[in-house]
Amino acid sequence: MDAEREARRAGWRLIRGATRPQWSWVAAGIAAGAAWTVARLVVPQLAGAAVDDGIRSGDTGRVLVLIAVMLGFGVLQAGASGIRRYCAFRIALRTETDLRAQLFAHLQRLHFAFHDEAQTGQLMARANSDLQQINQVVILIPLTAASLLTMLGVIVIMVSKSVVLAVLALGLLPLLNRAATVFSRRITPVNLALQQELSGLSGVVEESLSGIRVVKGFGAERMQNERLAVRADAVYERSLQAARMRAWFMPLIDLLPTISLVAIIWYGGHLVLDGRLQIGDILAYNLYVAMLIWPLRMVGMLIAQASRASAAAGRIHEVLATDPEVADPHHPVPLPPGPGDLRFEGVSFAYATGRQVLGGLDLHLRGGEAVAIVGATGSGKTTVARLVPRFYDVSAGRVLLDGVDVRDVPVAALRDEVGIVFEDTFLFSDSVRHNIAFSDPGAPFDLVERAARLAGAHGFIAALPDGYDTVIGEHGYSLSGGQRQRIAIARAVLHDPRVLILDDATSAVDPSKEHEIRSALAEVMDGRTTLIIAHRPATIALADRVVLLDEGRAVATGTHEELLATSERYREVLARIEDDEAAIEGSPS
Repeated sequence: MDAEREARRAGWRLIRGATRPQWSWVAAGIAAGAAWTVARLVVPQLAGAAVDDGIRSGDTGRVLVLIAVMLGFGVLQAGASGIRRYCAFRIALRTETDLRAQLFAHLQRLHFAFHDEAQTGQLMARANSDLQQINQVVILIPLTAASLLTMLGVIVIMVSKSVVLAVLALGLLPLLNRAATVFSRRITPVNLALQQELSGLSGVVEESLSGIRVVKGFGAERMQNERLAVRADAVYERSLQAARMRAWFMPLIDLLPTISLVAIIWYGGHLVLDGRLQIGDILAYNLYVAMLIWPLRMVGMLIAQASRASAAAGRIHEVLATDPEVADPHHPVPLPPGPGDLRFEGVSFAYATGRQVLGGLDLHLRGGEAVAIVGATGSGKTTVARLVPRFYDVSAGRVLLDGVDVRDVPVAALRDEVGIVFEDTFLFSDSVRHNIAFSDPGAPFDLVERAARLAGAHGFIAALPDGYDTVIGEHGYSLSGGQRQRIAIARAVLHDPRVLILDDATSAVDPSKEHEIRSALAEVMDGRTTLIIAHRPATIALADRVVLLDEGRAVATGTHEELLATSERYREVLARIEDDEAAIEGSPS
């Protein structure tokens, strides 16, 4: 319970901080709300005067004057209402936009370990449904402020006219306050649970759509539908629980003014008969009580929405409060010009699971040298590649690029000098040209085409319907695996890095066609420090030197031919890789 309370407080702090830049608009909205309130409060007084001083006395001229003044205040009320609502929506939309940008930027800064554990659907829910809840409560701020001013004005006028009538009209407000307190306390945990269930629902939808090929490949549509049904039912039950709570609270808000009207008519009628009150005063009182209905409903809506918004804001704060584990150093060191000399000195590393992946790795890649890292599954090959651009930081030891510890270099500057072609190629839903020029959107077309030619991709790109302007489908699945990988290689080439990392970059290329890009890779690698994570002998042969990794350490080094001749472990690793590939190729399609 304390954790939930603190999360809600953090959520309110986040909302206050997000709306602070909009305080001028908040003030304008409240000012418009005050003008709207004054206009609303004056009209019943004028109506009462029209009855008592005009109609009853037969003074038609006075009646017309009062009607004209009422219409003027009506125009003022309409104009103020429009300004008030515009301010409310502008504040809410600006706050939502700023928070979304802040959340997105922070997610971009967060380290790989965070994204390894976070569910994309949960993050999407925070960026969408949670922000919508904040939007809804911020909209209510200027509107509710005007409603509270209306309530205050009504109370003052009622008391000034008749204390007894005011007590009859407003005596049930303490009961409403008590009901609101109980309602808020009970609905808060329900709304928090509802936001969690909505996130789970988003997670199922996101995973099912992202993995639609796996779902269809295993004929698991029914299973995914059942998973979604379970989540949807949970959302339904939580929503229904919240609806039941509103079902007893909101009617109470509607009932109280009706009770007050009955009391006013009964007691006020006697006062009129006794000559102690004018008929116009009874009319004004009835209008004032009617005025309380909307403010009371607004307060009720705010209480219900505030609970849900604070829960949503607390969930967003949870992400924003997560500090990036990989961040710029306090005293950054510029990366000096150099050939890309890369050193691993006593490097140890373990993932969050605690399993040690690297233990005291020593490795040196001379500037311009191409080195292939070979090892069995789980030996730490890919981890070595991830430490260079600081996707993760070492647990012990250090990684040096041209003599500078990579942890001392600003992250953006470091990654500008490192180009990566991942094993799992990701392409954006954009044109081929923009995918290649991802790191430099303004790159001239001739540089884009040159990168594609070096990657051996120009031929198939030119054959596409719109050439380089062809829009690739989601994740690039409209292309073959080899085509996607060649575009990824072209993307790295255009980046023109000091160090090029090929993380099993030919894994998606059919072995019979691998020779088509080997020569292109050789040209790309020429004179550039290249770290190759490889399985296939043909790819390993591109390297000047091969390092065998075993249990997180470099246990053998030399050329491919030398290791074949001298290292039994190297031969075992390659044999296992060949057996695995043969098993995949021989499996029924």
